[in-house]
Amino acid sequence: MALSKLDRRNKIRKRIRKDIVGTTSRPRLSVFRSNREIYAQIIDDVEGKTLASASSRDKDIASASADRKEQAQMVGKAIAEKAKKAGIDTISFDRGGYLYHGRVKSLAEGAREGGLKF
Repeated sequence: MALSKLDRRNKIRKRIRKDIVGTTSRPRLSVFRSNREIYAQIIDDVEGKTLASASSRDKDIASASADRKEQAQMVGKAIAEKAKKAGIDTISFDRGGYLYHGRVKSLAEGAREGGLKF
């Protein structure tokens, strides 16, 4: 029997998380994508703390009249800016089981434009 979309994504997510771990020196940038919104968090898995977060629901991004792909790029730039304030410049990118295209790719490109290295 074929897996549902959610089961397939969770299977891929587990395979990715086996290798990617956020440390204090290189935290993890985790992406969650819903049908309407996109969320990003920078996480230190050793301490179990979220160091920075951004989403398309933030006031400055939600008020901008842009399509979802452009919003994802703005979220990437916003998370990069918050990471810089927290003293983070190198991260591990956790795409969360989503394919690296579309909004996930736009978020990653926005984060790179903002100065994050991964």
